Amino acid sequence: MSGFVGAEAFCDIPTIADVRLAAERLRGRVVRTPLLENAALNEAVGGRVFLKAETLQETGSFKLRGATNRLLQLDDSQRRAGVVAFSSGNHAQGVARAAQVLGVPATIVMPSDAPALKVARTKGYGAEVIFYDRATESREEIAARLAGERGAVVVPSFDDPAIIAGQGTAGLEAAEDLARLGVAPDLFISNCGGGGLASGCTLALREAFPGIRVVLVEPEHYDDAGRSLLAGERLPIEGYAPTLCDALQTPMIGAYTFPILKAAGARGIFVTEAEVMRAVAFAFRELKLVVEPGGAVSLAAVLAGKVEVRDKAAVLTLSGGNVDTETFIRCLSA
Repeated sequence: MSGFVGAEAFCDIPTIADVRLAAERLRGRVVRTPLLENAALNEAVGGRVFLKAETLQETGSFKLRGATNRLLQLDDSQRRAGVVAFSSGNHAQGVARAAQVLGVPATIVMPSDAPALKVARTKGYGAEVIFYDRATESREEIAARLAGERGAVVVPSFDDPAIIAGQGTAGLEAAEDLARLGVAPDLFISNCGGGGLASGCTLALREAFPGIRVVLVEPEHYDDAGRSLLAGERLPIEGYAPTLCDALQTPMIGAYTFPILKAAGARGIFVTEAEVMRAVAFAFRELKLVVEPGGAVSLAAVLAGKVEVRDKAAVLTLSGGNVDTETFIRCLSA
């Protein structure tokens, strides 16, 4: 990432070398999460499914990886001025926690309808929270204005090379664990919002397993990544629709993430709210894990048969576990 000095600066698309450098920076700073295999899930789908449980990461999602990698690259003056981020909750918590640990002031722009749990946790890590209306206001514009007023650095939620490289360390860990098990996966199935986790992990997993196929899973009405890959160019979502998958409500796949996924030949699918709720309930009952709706879309796709894994080995992401009690109960009752 030569020449990369700030979130606003141009730099090259990140590579596997950047993911490896991120892993060195993050050693001892983030949890090495387990790669789980479950007999009931394997039996249900007729293949072997390996779950990268980022629900067990500190802050409850993978976002701490990218946030910490980005903040560790701030210079002294940037650390004093602080950072501004925008997020519905998981990136917010990741940036807030990384900033707390590193002694960096943090301001987070969050939608007014963000889950109360995520707002409370973000504030609990010491960040200032500023709300916006996601249907009528631009979080990017608000963050840019605040950064300009304060001299702060904007830390995007996905479209930043250091963020992508940091998220890719989850894929690097999964690749190492699979190699130790002697398993060469046929599929990488990733939850996808802006594509930070999907693209970073794709770099790591394709390096280790060149023949792996990449499938992106999005919520219904937010399938911009899938449509973009079909069109060969980035396309925004069409309109606004409420969804339980708040973590994946991104307007368009990233400028840095898209070319990585396109080069990998990734394809996209979407899942319905009902399928997501069933996946959340399955994770709780069979895997003994609390997974938020946005963190369960890959599992939903496999359980619904939208990705065929029979007689195959697949690695998929459980990307977050920050779910309000009310939403969780609704999923368990569906």
